[in-house]
Order: sequence, then structure tokens, then C-alpha cells
Amino acid sequence: MDIAVDKVTEIILRVRALDVKEGATDPDSGSNPIDDGSTDVLTSGTDDATESEVRSMISGLNDDERANLLALLYVGRGDMEAEEWGEAVRFAREREAVGEGALHEIMASPDAGDLLDEGLAALGISQDIADA
Repeated sequence: MDIAVDKVTEIILRVRALDVKEGATDPDSGSNPIDDGSTDVLTSGTDDATESEVRSMISGLNDDERANLLALLYVGRGDMEAEEWGEAVRFAREREAVGEGALHEIMASPDAGDLLDEGLAALGISQDIADA
């Protein structure tokens, strides 16, 4: 695999942080965050950097890393088996070439964090999320 496990782990953690967020339910509440129990941390807003951080992290990967990240998604999603890793990477490179690669697919998958984690597990790669 041509991407460091710690990079994948960081992306998984940030994508999972996006997965738990929901849209604004009371955008004009004007209330105090302390009174609300700071639940606004679970809502997406215009000042939320998490999505832009994920986009920047993925965009900042080199071509090989993005292809491997996307191949992990394919294996985790069950589109391809771990034994088909080389083919998964080749297909991911093709998707990257037409502009529908890792960034597009990961941001469009509501459970991308879990799928990436499952892809690592299918390849027999363990990660220590507690240290990330």
C-alpha cells in the first residue's frame, strides 16, 4: 500500500467527525452555547472547518496516495476484494484521471470513515485510533 496508515487513520477520524454532524436545526436561536450544552458542535455551519480540512488533506495527497485511499474505499465497500488490490488501485487511478476520484467519492459516501476502516481490515492492516 502506497499511503501511510497514519494518514488513512487521520482521514478516517475526520470523515467520521463529518458523518455525525447534521444540518442546522435552529440557525437563528441566538442562545448561549453553554445553555445549550454545546450541542452546536454536532451541527455543520459556515464556520465549520472540518469539511474543508478533509478536502485539503485528500487534495494534498500525491497521486499514488489518493489512488490507494480510493482503492481502500472500494475494498471496504465490497466493490473489490482484498486479493484484487492491484486492480482496485488501477481503477482508482482511472477515476482520478476523469475527476471522480478519492475526493469526490469519499465526500459523497455518508459512511466513508467506516468503509476505509473496513478496507484496511480486509487487507489485514490494523490501526491504533486511540493514538491518532
